[in-house]
Amino acid sequence: MFWRGQSYLVYGVWATLAVAFVWSLAEARWSMGFVALVTFLVTLAPGHIAARYGVRVPMPFLSGVVLFIFATLFLGEAVAFYERYWWWDIALHGLSAVGFGMVGFIFIFVLFQGDRYAAPAWAVAFLGWCFAVAMGVSWEIFEFLMDQSFGLNMQKSGLIDTMWDLIVDLLGGAIGAGAGFLYLIGREEGGLPWLIGEFVRLNRRFFSRLGRRR
Repeated sequence: MFWRGQSYLVYGVWATLAVAFVWSLAEARWSMGFVALVTFLVTLAPGHIAARYGVRVPMPFLSGVVLFIFATLFLGEAVAFYERYWWWDIALHGLSAVGFGMVGFIFIFVLFQGDRYAAPAWAVAFLGWCFAVAMGVSWEIFEFLMDQSFGLNMQKSGLIDTMWDLIVDLLGGAIGAGAGFLYLIGREEGGLPWLIGEFVRLNRRFFSRLGRRR
């Protein structure tokens, strides 16, 4: 099953959430217990979805997704890191943009069936960057609608918060898509380009044209 063979980091996150849930029930802190439970269920989703569709996700990437969910939902909301540390929201926006940049690049690369010569490397990376930016803009629109419809304060300082989030999304998306560019030109010795290469190697059935020359 997908919960087996995870990294120690993932097991550590799950153990922390389990302890927090039990402690919250004992102390009658129902809101924290609810957030801990929801966070745990959400951290199961990436592995479940990947297993459901037969996608093999590199362990470092899956661990990063689980840690990001933990940092966003539990640490950000239940432990109030968003209020304690002004940079927490910006850091998470940047990390999510890096991830979306990589996911966008992989998605475009899958559409080309792994054909390195279907388009210039910079063009494929640019489309991946566009995907990351589109996701960032969609999230800002979601925050705006939630604030306007339900009186929330997801945008915090309004325009300034939104603009900084978008700037960070642009930069983070460029890093993630840039890793795809480096992979395409054969520079995948380590870091994010290596992670993309590892995903390709684990899922060769999606990249049937990989290595073919015109």
